[in-house]
Amino acid sequence: MKKILLYSCSVIAALFFVAVVGLSQDQDQEVAPKGGKGVCRADVEKFCKGVRPGGGRIWACLKSNEAEISQPCRDRMGQARERGKEFHQSCRPDIQKFCKGIPRGKGRIISCLKSHEAELAEPCRAFFKKN
Repeated sequence: MKKILLYSCSVIAALFFVAVVGLSQDQDQEVAPKGGKGVCRADVEKFCKGVRPGGGRIWACLKSNEAEISQPCRDRMGQARERGKEFHQSCRPDIQKFCKGIPRGKGRIISCLKSHEAELAEPCRAFFKKN
């Protein structure tokens, strides 16, 4: 029984870590799109100039400087955080069903889900229609 409980906790912790890392990578694009003029662009240039994009590093840099970044950027980060939570709540079962083993980041999970659009559960389909 202890082994099963320990294994379950390990699996949950691993899924949480993967979700957070994948979310951070996607959030990099939301707050500071490559070559874009996002509301966080000036904050990225000011606080994260030497940070190499990818792997959620820009998001982590902005997060570590959150008290000093502009209010519009903080608002955008909050929106991205909420959107990410909503995405994972709505689509987690479909991600596990259709996209297991797909690496996070660079829109791969979104592409995977969209390739199974007709088969998605209603909450995930509704998330995509809304966003």
